[in-house]
Amino acid sequence: MTTNEIIQEIRSYCLANADAERLQKSQRFFKEEFVGYGLTAPQVYSKVKEMLKRGDFDLQTVLGATPELMNNRMFEEISMALLLLDGLWKRYTPDTFQEIEKWFSIGIYNWAHADTMGMFILPKFLDKKIVEMNDFSPWLNSSFKFQRRCVPVTLIKHIKKTRLVMPSILFVEKLMTDPEREVHQGMGWFLREAWKISPEEVEPFLEKWKDTAPRLIIQYACEKMTAENKLRFKRAK
Repeated sequence: MTTNEIIQEIRSYCLANADAERLQKSQRFFKEEFVGYGLTAPQVYSKVKEMLKRGDFDLQTVLGATPELMNNRMFEEISMALLLLDGLWKRYTPDTFQEIEKWFSIGIYNWAHADTMGMFILPKFLDKKIVEMNDFSPWLNSSFKFQRRCVPVTLIKHIKKTRLVMPSILFVEKLMTDPEREVHQGMGWFLREAWKISPEEVEPFLEKWKDTAPRLIIQYACEKMTAENKLRFKRAK
């Protein structure tokens, strides 16, 4: 398949399964403008699975199609492009990582797509040693909030595998003062998962930041603690 054929197949499928009522209901999950077709998650995953099983395209074709699909801003089109990319992870290279970096300026507009990147696609680059954690350093200073959010979310799987939490915590520490709520959520989620692995290391870090970090970060990070333990991280009045 060519790049244009992939784009056409995805769009034709989305149009054929569009549901305006379902699309309206989906809006409540997003603060940002939400445009799409109203497909269900099973419909999206089923089509991606079918295309990957067929295997009549390669990674470069998907990489070529994705910016065009992103430019259209339709939720399901972007979702399917990202899921196709995830299915081709065995072919990732450092060049693939560099190509992905460009997408935050054109098509990663919401938490769902950022987390698809952070939960599925990006961890594979670390797991397979295609890139190192330091390759994410420029992302911490990105002008795009969802690119910044992706760093702690990506590191969740990394720490679960390595069981080493402090190097990753120190790497993303500058995001403890980030101004954006979506980044706060990503940081809190990451710290909560780090706490499950090593509470004796994470709790002193939370004590250090409890009076200055955005409360949402601390709230998420403490979510699985006992009520008594949570009180230790309550902001001083």
